[in-house]
Amino acid sequence: MADMPDNQKQKVVISCETSSFLLKEAVKRRLEAAGYQVLDVGAQSADQQVAYYDAARRLAQVIQRGECARGIAMCGTGGGISMIINKFKGCYCVACESVFTAEKISLINNANVLAMGARVVSWDMGGEMAEKFLAGRWCEGFAQARRLSNEKGYEVLRQVEAGQ
Repeated sequence: MADMPDNQKQKVVISCETSSFLLKEAVKRRLEAAGYQVLDVGAQSADQQVAYYDAARRLAQVIQRGECARGIAMCGTGGGISMIINKFKGCYCVACESVFTAEKISLINNANVLAMGARVVSWDMGGEMAEKFLAGRWCEGFAQARRLSNEKGYEVLRQVEAGQ
C-alpha cells in the first residue's frame, strides 16, 4: 500500500451488521476523536436489520471504488464478514482478536481491511485495534531482505487473485 496521509486527513470506511452495531459506534467515536474521517456504511441503529454479507459488500465496494484505502468491518466473530470481503478483488481482510495481530496485518501482510467480532473484543480493545491497524505502514522499519520477501508474498497473493 502506498504511503498514506497522516490520520488528520485519512478517510476510513467502517461497516457492521446488526449485532455489532454498538462495537462499531464505539470504534467510530474513538477514530473520529483521533482525527480520522469515518465513512459509515453499516447498520445505522441497533434496530436496523443488516446481514453480515450486506455489510461486507458495502465496505468492499467502497474500497474497490477507491473512496477509502482502508476499512474496518464487524460482525459477531469477525469471521463471516472477513470471508465475504476477501472475495472482492483488491480487498485483503483479516479477522483479528488481538491488538498485536491488528497492528501486524498492515505492517507485515499489507491487509487493507481489519475485521473484528463484537462477541470477541471489548469496545476499548476494538478501538485500540482499529488505531494500531490504521497506524501501521507496510514493511515500515524492515531490513531490505525482509521487505523484498514481504513484497514477493504480496505479489503471490495478487497472482492468486488474478487466477494465475
